[in-house]
Amino acid sequence: MNRYFTNISGGNVRSLWPSAFAAVLDGIVKVIPAALLVDLFNTYYRFIAEPDKGLNVGRLWIDCVILFAWLLISYAAFALLYDKSYRAAYTLAAGGRLKLAEHLRHLSLGYFGKRDPADLTNLLLGDYAQVEHTISHNVPQLITAIMMPILALVGLLFVDWRMALAMFVAVPLGVLLLWLTDALQAQLSRNHVQAKNEAASRLQEYLTGIREIKAHNLGGKRFERLRLSFDRLKRASIRLEGIMGPVIMGAMLLTRSGLTIMIVVGSYLLASGTLSLPVFLLFLLVGSRIFEPLTMVLMSYGEIRYSAYSSQRIMDVQREQPMQGTQAIEPQGSIVFDRVTFGYEADTPVLKDLSFTIEPHTITALVGPSGSGKSTVTRLIARFWDVETGSIHIGGQSIREANPEILLKHISMVFQDVYLFQDTIGNNIRIGNMAATQEEIEAAAKRACCHEFISQLPQGYNTPVGEGGSTLSGGEKQRLSIARALLKDAPIVLLDEATASLDPENESAVQQAINELVANKTLIIIAHRLKTIQNADNILVLDQGRLVQSGSHDELCAQEGIYANLWSLQQDSDGWQVK
Repeated sequence: MNRYFTNISGGNVRSLWPSAFAAVLDGIVKVIPAALLVDLFNTYYRFIAEPDKGLNVGRLWIDCVILFAWLLISYAAFALLYDKSYRAAYTLAAGGRLKLAEHLRHLSLGYFGKRDPADLTNLLLGDYAQVEHTISHNVPQLITAIMMPILALVGLLFVDWRMALAMFVAVPLGVLLLWLTDALQAQLSRNHVQAKNEAASRLQEYLTGIREIKAHNLGGKRFERLRLSFDRLKRASIRLEGIMGPVIMGAMLLTRSGLTIMIVVGSYLLASGTLSLPVFLLFLLVGSRIFEPLTMVLMSYGEIRYSAYSSQRIMDVQREQPMQGTQAIEPQGSIVFDRVTFGYEADTPVLKDLSFTIEPHTITALVGPSGSGKSTVTRLIARFWDVETGSIHIGGQSIREANPEILLKHISMVFQDVYLFQDTIGNNIRIGNMAATQEEIEAAAKRACCHEFISQLPQGYNTPVGEGGSTLSGGEKQRLSIARALLKDAPIVLLDEATASLDPENESAVQQAINELVANKTLIIIAHRLKTIQNADNILVLDQGRLVQSGSHDELCAQEGIYANLWSLQQDSDGWQVK
């Protein structure tokens, strides 16, 4: 139970204490009318038994006043419970989502390669919504259902231990039934969450790939992946409710049978003269109030158990170790790969025993066939992943020991696939430096050759862009990405051939922007068009994760090898035309 409360509170169990206290207080307040009714009945019973003593009208008035006061107290107790439980739920969920999002930012990209993006989306939204509902609704019920029977049992033992034991004798049987089926409940919940995540993933795939689906007429029954995922979700939902429903109903039947057992025992004791009628009535009224929260929590037990798995999924992600490192680096120093071996999958290395040095304030180009490891080299420099064997040093400092946040402050990246956030153009550029003024943003845009087209937009720099930059052309997005990097002004620039898929007009503008970006910086560029790197200080030729050639353009053209062959092929292709 302690683990359950730890998980749903994100490790902050104390945040549940106010709502737990309010739940117990609300439960106690709800028992007061039963005690008052017993006292009223006892007063009338004494009058009937001994009419010569008269009716204790003063006692009746006191009970009525207390009952009236109880209305106000019960409202205050419920208002307190409502405030504390909902406040705890929304505060924990909002803070937990932000904390988890920040934690995810510190994990290596290798972790995201192992997780389905839709699964993480459902974790932050769906699982937290489940936990939020549990904290606001189910936790108060659960605490009341646990505490009230315990308090009632202790109190009623002093009234009549026989009746008290009879009332609660069946409760352990209901608990035992739930405990025996706990593993089954966990498996059903796990299967349902997996089916729900699979359905969310396929739906996201369907919406993201809607253009391809339309182009290839894959709509309706032809897109089997979506249909099958929703079919699996349907079966998992039916199985969860169909199997757990009878189990929970059985636990409810066993638990509530204590009230029946107590009535049978009480009737026997009443008939034998060893139990008074007021005491019997007390047990009847208190028993009806005590078993109500037990029934309610059993009715929502499946939801409580389901939320336990949701909270466990959240805690599993929170326990993932972020990338370590505390040291600073000297970004003006050399970048050294020392016998680096790395693979995205353990048994498939992409880079193999790779060694080279990149001098500061130079232009180094990475060339090679697709899959040779060019992009992997730039990702390792930015420490998106840690190498398996060997080491990478910048300015003499191993980046494995460097603080990832400090390292990335010294690196600007411009990739072929640019992502723009669903925000204004100005704010998308400001990502390079969140403290930048409007004048600095415009200056960076001018250097990146994008100020002119931004000024022609309806709202200028305040023009919103669609998610991913869907409202802009490829060339416009590339220049905005370069403006970001210019605003960041980092000493190391990683450039994944930004002009490879652009038309000649856009390519010229982007190339001019790149020249502004890389002045007096250490540039590592992934080159597909070799003519763009003829003036590079050093060209590294990779093949199957190994360094096979290095040197200037002229030196490599004079050698037999991959570079000379690629250069020859590209020269021939320049004259190719459709006939």
